[in-house]
Amino acid sequence: MSIIRTKSFWLATILTLICSVAGILLAKLPYVNLIGALVLALLLGICMQLTPASLQTEAKGGISFISNKFLRLGIILLGFRLNLEKLAAAGIKTILVAAVAVTGTIVLTYWLSHKFGAEDELAILSACGCGVCGAAAVMGVSPQIETNNEERKRENEVLAVAVVCVMGTVFTLLEIVLKPILGLTNAQFGIVAGGSLHEIAHAVAAGGAFGEISLDNALIMKLSRVLLLAPVALIVGYWYQHRLVEESVIDHTNKPKKLPIPWFLGGFILTSILGTFLPLSATFLDALVQAAYVFLGMAMAALGISVNFKVIFKRGGAVFGAAAISSCCLLIFMIIMSKLFF
Repeated sequence: MSIIRTKSFWLATILTLICSVAGILLAKLPYVNLIGALVLALLLGICMQLTPASLQTEAKGGISFISNKFLRLGIILLGFRLNLEKLAAAGIKTILVAAVAVTGTIVLTYWLSHKFGAEDELAILSACGCGVCGAAAVMGVSPQIETNNEERKRENEVLAVAVVCVMGTVFTLLEIVLKPILGLTNAQFGIVAGGSLHEIAHAVAAGGAFGEISLDNALIMKLSRVLLLAPVALIVGYWYQHRLVEESVIDHTNKPKKLPIPWFLGGFILTSILGTFLPLSATFLDALVQAAYVFLGMAMAALGISVNFKVIFKRGGAVFGAAAISSCCLLIFMIIMSKLFF
């Protein structure tokens, strides 16, 4: 049995690693970089569904392990990207604006998704992806949500990732066009891009289109939102658990169980502290962040290999509509904030 499991793991590792590395390489190409390495890995994972069914069945156990454990490892390593000193130097206003933007976007997207008829789990995943940092936020929040239907959960994860990918790409192009029309300085545009675009790749692509100042501001603003991933995941997990108990969906002897602190989010905070205060070289930190994207890409590819897209296409309209409206509101808010405070 152990030999079978080992074979399944290594087969899944090879398949997902190919997708992840290919996604990273493709994301370096002009225009393709708007999509981002993680979403490209997901799309390549979907293409892996064209491989023989016997191969997918053999890799199934390893695919499940990679989509779970490698995801957490990738999020931990992603913490090395956060430089807390740079965020502090940017001023409290950057963090406050990010906090308001994230909170407002999550609440609005969730509320609209419900109004439009989306199921609860899909609504909160899409809301967190739009509010915080795209695919990484979707996958970071998902483990905090209890469910008895893992297949449905994977479908919701992929649909939420698709929402933030499409919205982020559309709004990246839109903001680049709007920049001269709105009369934003390069510094202000960087704040708008980092505060309103969903993926880090989107913020980098838009901010980088107008020089170093724009790019630096886009990264600082975007990383201020990434910093909120851990508290958002904890709050969602606590809230979601209480709701399930109140609705008698789960039974914890009539009391919500004590919410465990997710070790991978604790690791994310720890690595951001280590990356900020230890004398690590920029090359070494870049290597750690690249490793993070490799592991996250493998998790996304595993998701793509195992998901049922026929179901997803039937129920994507509600969250796409909600995300489109909330993304417009977020953009307007960030334009106003950039004009007032930056």
